[in-house]
Amino acid sequence: MTSFDPFSSIIALGIKLRSGELSSEDITRFYLDRIKKYDGALRAFVEILESRALEEAREADANLNGGVDHGPLHGIPYAIKDLYDVAGVPTRAGTDLLSENVPKSDAFIVSRLKALGAVLIGKTHTVQLAYGGVGVNNSLGTPVNPWADKHHVPGGSSSGSGVAVGAGLVPMALGSDTGGSVRIPASFNSVTGLKTTVGQISRRGVFPLSWTLDSVGPLTRDAADAEAVYRLMAAKDSEDPSMQVFRPLIEGKSNESSNSLTGYQLVFPEGVFFEECDSEVEASVLETGNVFLDLEASIKHGSFDVANAAQALNPKGLVIAAEAYYSNRKLIDEHFHELDPVVSHRIIKGRDVTAIEYLNIKNGLTLIRKQAIDFFDTTDALLVPTVMIPPSALANCQSSVEAYSKINVSCLRNTAIGNILNLSAVTVPCGFNAQGLPIGLMIYGRPFDELKILKIAQAFQANTDWHLERPDVASREV
Repeated sequence: MTSFDPFSSIIALGIKLRSGELSSEDITRFYLDRIKKYDGALRAFVEILESRALEEAREADANLNGGVDHGPLHGIPYAIKDLYDVAGVPTRAGTDLLSENVPKSDAFIVSRLKALGAVLIGKTHTVQLAYGGVGVNNSLGTPVNPWADKHHVPGGSSSGSGVAVGAGLVPMALGSDTGGSVRIPASFNSVTGLKTTVGQISRRGVFPLSWTLDSVGPLTRDAADAEAVYRLMAAKDSEDPSMQVFRPLIEGKSNESSNSLTGYQLVFPEGVFFEECDSEVEASVLETGNVFLDLEASIKHGSFDVANAAQALNPKGLVIAAEAYYSNRKLIDEHFHELDPVVSHRIIKGRDVTAIEYLNIKNGLTLIRKQAIDFFDTTDALLVPTVMIPPSALANCQSSVEAYSKINVSCLRNTAIGNILNLSAVTVPCGFNAQGLPIGLMIYGRPFDELKILKIAQAFQANTDWHLERPDVASREV
């Protein structure tokens, strides 16, 4: 039976694939077997698409053998959050109330990755309606954080995608990010997660939460893989209105060596991002400054006052609540008491947002986003904790709605600011606390600066080993 390191990067698997050491079918069967072996305990997947995956793998092999190579994802298995449409497969968005929601066609990005030779292996769990940063789903089940001995939360809302990559069940998975839903599970599962600028990747065929803030992006083993996937996903879709602002990819400071950050201005922002932060999280994030100094970047502590303005402008997440209620009002009104209360009691608040409140926030977004862009005229990136707390025990999140809400706010605080400001962001592993739970560093850049922040992330990972650590998955065999 074929065997290889399940935590291999996409790039490493691609080398083995093109050398003939492995076939796409070998790789796909290996991950399917691994999912069958461990996912009964981890609960990352809501749907395994074995027949489709093997068919796509064989097609990828035939193409490669015939001299057709579609690029970095050719023949590579991946998973998608259960918000992405797949023809003939329910898009449940985390609730069986939507089990009859069976699309006739694939989401744009699923179709695009299929054309590029990628192998779709399954759909991963999500928080109901993708509305929560903790990762809890009290109806379909909460995926298990592979780094904890007891059940700790995986982060949300792309909970299953985080666990799937973190546990080495797939080398890449797609998530969505409206308030942190790619970055939080990436941080909690010690993987790399990219939050893209709204308008850079098509959302057509992805279950909506907020048309103002929704973005999609990958969770990967490392930043080099994230860049490879991003380059393939960032393609214009004329049928997605959000992509009217799409920018073709432009290289950053390509004249420099790959690991040099000479001339880069990096800032640890004082204030809200570090306020009431867990002490071990704060220490690990600040320690990364020494790595960047060794890479000859300029490091300073400074103000980023627009972060406070972003928090004040959107109290209690009213933009998301209003748009989420509008998009899902029939489901909410008819099935309110059947939905997970940690979701339904938040989303129902959107029903009462007035037009004046909503338009005041939307108008304010234009102003503060311009202020954020101006800030990055003299700064390349901000360095902040991805999440201000480590992953919580599931029992603590389920003790009451109030307890859940407090933890959820802590999970979302640092990431949601980036959505309000429409910044690009990437989270990378930067350490573990005394209990062995992961800590993430978030690198914020201006909108459309994904390649720049990914360069910074790759330089960091070339000089650290945090992203190479792996959890003890073997103990979870079923």
